[in-house]
Amino acid sequence: MQTLPSPITHFSSDRTAEISRTTGETDISVKVNLDGTGKCISDTGIPFLDHMLHQISSHGLIDLEIHAQGDWEIDDHHTTEDVGIVLGQAIRQALGDRKGIHRFGHFMAPLDESLIEVVLDFSGRPHLTYKLDIPTERVGTYDTQLVREFFVAVVNHAQMTLHIRQLDGINSHHIIEAAFKAFARAARMGITIDPRRASTIPSSKGVL
Repeated sequence: MQTLPSPITHFSSDRTAEISRTTGETDISVKVNLDGTGKCISDTGIPFLDHMLHQISSHGLIDLEIHAQGDWEIDDHHTTEDVGIVLGQAIRQALGDRKGIHRFGHFMAPLDESLIEVVLDFSGRPHLTYKLDIPTERVGTYDTQLVREFFVAVVNHAQMTLHIRQLDGINSHHIIEAAFKAFARAARMGITIDPRRASTIPSSKGVL
């Protein structure tokens, strides 16, 4: 049995959130600190998803603590989707009125032969353009269709615009991991406070 690190009991900034969601299919809890150092505890019951969530935390410098109970006896769909929902809700709550953030983020991440571009905007308007061509139906036991479902859930509940584009890649694991790394670095750029506008909302409308 996997031994998890001790729970993250203290977050050092006020850009934090803690959200739980229980349905007839899953029971999810998420803690997030947008001004973290990349500490991550992820216990979703789905090892590949845990691996990808660690990428978001490590490369986004976001502290995450995620615990999930799901209907794994059916498949990984509900757990993956619901983790994305709660993570998106936590990001949205932690961003608050989005005052002072850079808002936009862009990153291109290589992983061996794979190259993935992510462009995002914490716009308050959910939109996903997803252009990954993953050549296999599974990585290990993980259904690769669920990668899109995860990002759909995050986008809708964080209320962000997200474009993911594959420029190269033939290995399914590499393509997916590069996408999560690029998302993490782009998100890190977007949520970082811009000292030149720290007290204002980054929109000509004055609201996001």
